[in-house]
Amino acid sequence: MTQAISKAQINKLHKPKTDGTQVWDVIVGLYNYPTLLVAHELKLFPLLAEKPRTLQEISQSLNLALRATGTLLSVCASMDFIQLKDEYYSLTTIAYEYLIETSPTSFCGYLDLMIANADSFSYAGVKKAILTDAPTVYEGDSLYEVHEQEEKDQVTRTFTKAMHCISIPPALAWPESLDLSSNRYMLDIAGGSGAHSIGATLKWPDLKATILDIGPVCEVAQEYIAEYGLLEQISTEISDMWNDPFPSADLHFYSLIYHNYDFEKNRFLTRKSFDSLEPGGRIIIHQWLFNDNRTGPLATAAFNVIMQIWCAGGQEYSGLELSTLLAEVGFIDIEVKPTFGYWSIVTGRKPE
Repeated sequence: MTQAISKAQINKLHKPKTDGTQVWDVIVGLYNYPTLLVAHELKLFPLLAEKPRTLQEISQSLNLALRATGTLLSVCASMDFIQLKDEYYSLTTIAYEYLIETSPTSFCGYLDLMIANADSFSYAGVKKAILTDAPTVYEGDSLYEVHEQEEKDQVTRTFTKAMHCISIPPALAWPESLDLSSNRYMLDIAGGSGAHSIGATLKWPDLKATILDIGPVCEVAQEYIAEYGLLEQISTEISDMWNDPFPSADLHFYSLIYHNYDFEKNRFLTRKSFDSLEPGGRIIIHQWLFNDNRTGPLATAAFNVIMQIWCAGGQEYSGLELSTLLAEVGFIDIEVKPTFGYWSIVTGRKPE
């Protein structure tokens, strides 16, 4: 039997000062991402890329009940991936650019990777990563160490292609934010698919680039380099960034590398770049950034959870933290620049 509420408790009741929408947004947001993955796996977006369709046509094509189809479409429409006009659903521009496999900026490979690792972003997966302070997807100190194992070759290819999907859009943007006309040679350190070398050399055709990475990754990068017709401008080199010397260059580029490691390992890489760069050379760190007191933005804070799950010691950093690190080892003319969506660069120059 429910205990009666006392008069004193009733007197304390009052309308909340806030409406609770932030809490509700978190709760209902839990269902958006899995629904998008289901829509992707069911190939809803390629279906609508063929031609606009009605609810009944989509239901029949996907072999879903009308209610379930409506649920799927409502979420995708609310996220602006599809639109409804005269009872026909069609794709929006963002869906054509990011959710169709044939698009040069498609995220489909990354969505496939997330489906394959769905347990990692479950409640249990996040809780385990927080309580143990250890990655739940990859064991060991580094996901790159896992990728070096021969038996993990297919995992490496899948991961590299997934990273290419989310890297190529910002890779076509950040080179517009800097004048690289005086730079001759770029080292794309742990450069993965080479997306950023591709973006930089397309914008600055006099620039040459070398992607430094492990063997299986370099094989994937060579495929992308050939696909973009850049074999004369971009090369690959099998290298261990921790132990092998860096070749001579006047530009060092790191994208989504610093967030894989703790501060001390990043200090090591920053010092190594400073010592290796030619006088006047530039370093560029390409990341999502926290604000200076690490209280937001929400997207970066959520990305930080991903790093907690995937990488031992991995975390997102603020522009202030990375700028301070560059200054500590001797870089000057340090800048923090937003470039594209949630992406920013932190850049500095080695004195002449």
